Amino acid sequence: MVARAIRPSDGTRDMAERSISRFDDPAAYEAGFGDAGVILTITGPGAFEAELLRLKLEHLVIVRLREWLPRVACISLAADRVYLSFPVGRTSLECDGFAFQSDRIAFHGAGQQVHQLSSGKCQWGLISLPLDQLASSGAVLTARPILPPRSTRLLHPCGADLSRFLSLFRHACHLARPAGKLIERPEVARALEQEMLHAVIHCLAGDGMEDSSRTRSNHTALMTRFETALHKSVDRKVTLPDLCDEIGVAERTLRMCCREFLGVSPMRYLLLRRLNSARAALRRADPSTASVASIAREHQFIELGRFAATYRAAFGEAPLTTLQRKA
Repeated sequence: MVARAIRPSDGTRDMAERSISRFDDPAAYEAGFGDAGVILTITGPGAFEAELLRLKLEHLVIVRLREWLPRVACISLAADRVYLSFPVGRTSLECDGFAFQSDRIAFHGAGQQVHQLSSGKCQWGLISLPLDQLASSGAVLTARPILPPRSTRLLHPCGADLSRFLSLFRHACHLARPAGKLIERPEVARALEQEMLHAVIHCLAGDGMEDSSRTRSNHTALMTRFETALHKSVDRKVTLPDLCDEIGVAERTLRMCCREFLGVSPMRYLLLRRLNSARAALRRADPSTASVASIAREHQFIELGRFAATYRAAFGEAPLTTLQRKA
């Protein structure tokens, strides 16, 4: 991982903090999200690569993310902020069952848990602001409150509002580059934040908001309970009926929700989570003292031959190769 953070050095109050980090380890990338808790489940073979650019202003946090492998991201958002996520460029994403491209923005409420899917190389943005800032900016700019959603809502802003929003996002990312100096000037950071706040509020207040049904909200709550149950079960033997009993839901309903939100069955997702957990353990382990067999058993893979075949199919390499690779 390579990271660089830049702050003013002239004694003025910090108006902007920026960093750009590159990762070859999913665990380090997860930690880079800061206030948002992230669990990445890689779903395809290849070497992991990701880049995270962050610009923190007085109220807004603007993040651009680039990833090179397909994955499912379970993202637990901070309880005191609202979030907008959106594809950048030609990227297509799925978020909580919504498939969308660069003409849509996903609006997430405070403390929400989000499932986001990518099918390969992708680039996306994430912008957050405090709840009180949403309320005050909404009241000033629209004369009416803008309420955070209970579950993910898909926005379809008008062309001019969307174009302005994406243009300012690109400009913010340009200013956040290590070589840039303008963003170190407090008046530039302040002006950028005001323009970005206006663009965010106009997108949220537009007439193109696609309503989320009560059924979708219920499915979102169910998936949150599912993730909680998985967290308890990932390192112990468990069956689908066990999970359903703990969640309090019928097998058919859980299968349907997992297909909608994750693109796979509940047990396939559990298998992928265990494989990713085993891969992380292999990466951390000392090959002089650890063995593939012991790590496999710790993650409920009892048959070593089957584990090795499944691991190779998922990640494109043998588990021993991962263990012996130098950090």
